Amino acid sequence: MQAFTVLEGLVVPLDRANVDTDLIIPKQFLKSIKRTGFGPNLFDELRYLDPYDETNPTGSRQVNPDFTLNQARYKGATILLGRENFGCGSSREHAVWALDQFGIKCVIAPSFADIFKNNAFKSGLLPVELPESEIDALFARIASGETLQLRVDLVQEQVWVDSSRSVSFSVDPFRRNCLLEGLDDIGITLQREEAISRFEAQHKESQPWLFNEVNL
Repeated sequence: MQAFTVLEGLVVPLDRANVDTDLIIPKQFLKSIKRTGFGPNLFDELRYLDPYDETNPTGSRQVNPDFTLNQARYKGATILLGRENFGCGSSREHAVWALDQFGIKCVIAPSFADIFKNNAFKSGLLPVELPESEIDALFARIASGETLQLRVDLVQEQVWVDSSRSVSFSVDPFRRNCLLEGLDDIGITLQREEAISRFEAQHKESQPWLFNEVNL
């Protein structure tokens, strides 16, 4: 997992509350056993005007020009600005994978669904909770035509909303450290690889019968 320290990036707005995981990545795209390839179908029902055809998965589709993620002014955005209860609905890691593979590295919203938030931390995507008044102000700036660039500093737990003012946010210390160090669940386990190996060797020595081969 890539470490997250400081992100400076373009902001794309999604001005709707209670964005659920089925909207982020619809259920028909969950059949893959791989962790890749979900980016093209992020917000599929919003990004395209015609439905996905499972019989022709690589066929061309009509893009919705009114959806923000399709608009040229937001091309290359790495920060998604959302509303309350972002990521609600069913538990699916694919929602985080789809955001990440599209290029989104941070979501800023007033609140997140707990399962989505935990999945985000485990996959290297930073969920930032800011007061609703601050979120409203950021949406207003974008609505006025401003191209909004933000600096998200996980080290200092600050979002710089302009060159002279920042807003604080808080992340669980354990999750913060994992992001700063680039540690997912496997990485955390591997930090104790020596201790695990010692335990396995001692276990085999003290109870060797457990390790005998069984001939069928």
